[in-house]
Amino acid sequence: MNEYIQGFLLQMSLILALGAQNIFVLEMGLRHKYQYMVAAICSVCDIFLVLIGALGVSNLISSVVELKIVVGTTGVLFLVYYGLLKIKEFLFFSKVKKKKISNTLSRKKVALMALSFTLLNPHVYIDTFFLIGGYAGKFDSQHKKILFGLGAGSFSCLWFFFLAGFASKFSIFLTKERVAKWVSLFTGLTLAYLAYKLGLDSYHEILIYLSMS
Repeated sequence: MNEYIQGFLLQMSLILALGAQNIFVLEMGLRHKYQYMVAAICSVCDIFLVLIGALGVSNLISSVVELKIVVGTTGVLFLVYYGLLKIKEFLFFSKVKKKKISNTLSRKKVALMALSFTLLNPHVYIDTFFLIGGYAGKFDSQHKKILFGLGAGSFSCLWFFFLAGFASKFSIFLTKERVAKWVSLFTGLTLAYLAYKLGLDSYHEILIYLSMS
């Protein structure tokens, strides 16, 4: 169980930072829009990616530079688009419009957005493949690596369902017009910053790729 605990603690140190995925889970919790489905999707994706990283398959995937560039660029565009939507909500905010925006989100659309926030973020792969996968390399058996991966995945599940439940419980306060307006601005600016950071990473990947060509 020592490997399980190490995985649990390492994932806790990585996932607590405020990222695009966490923000989306919080937002769906505030809207009471399939928040537990979103938490489940994020959890399953994290467990899958963590186990891939822990078992060492990441070495093959990470060697494909073109794939990293495509995922990075797509992720930047997605974050910019969603960030601009949130800033637009702040600038043209009203209770009626907020209600309409909330009601247009179908189960399928929310599920696709949850997958996008998870799989189009290269930082998710950095955490699961390189950091967790690199740490798992110290273990001398597949059994220990799997235990380590399950420990990391367990914290992901607890964290995402906690975020969904927390946001739902305090949604009455957080969705008040004045508060919700500033939440939209904070969300939009955070996503814009994450897009900027991700864009820099993708730009460096492109430069490396061009220098190798």
